[in-house]
Amino acid sequence: MRQTTMLKPSEVKKEWYIVDANGQTLGRLATKVAAVLRGKHKPSFTPHVDCGDYVIVINADKIVYTGDQVEKKYYYSHSMYPGGLRKRSIGEMKKNYPVELVQKAITGMIPHNKLGDRIRTHLFVYAGSEHPHTAQKPVELKVD
Repeated sequence: MRQTTMLKPSEVKKEWYIVDANGQTLGRLATKVAAVLRGKHKPSFTPHVDCGDYVIVINADKIVYTGDQVEKKYYYSHSMYPGGLRKRSIGEMKKNYPVELVQKAITGMIPHNKLGDRIRTHLFVYAGSEHPHTAQKPVELKVD
């Protein structure tokens, strides 16, 4: 009988991936990137260990949406003060805050606990095609 192998944090080998969001659908891109950040693409996935990889997303301002989401879907945040509700449409977010839009979509698919806080620091999103991580030699990650 075989035993399940559980990785220790010292045994994890991390890679760097780069994703071009040009022409990609937001939700499909977010699910693929979240799986890589979490480490679910590896056969040695361990749920309680940060075994995911680093991901760089470029061209966040050229992402595509399906249907009529641009006018009808909103992102809400509240400051916890009376009248502190802020509502932004996807069209407004894409125009003014494209990096925040992609980060919200991806980080919403990562666990909301201490492990998730550590995993979220491995995501780097940039609006243009330039990024400062060339020294890490990222490998291109194909998103269908």
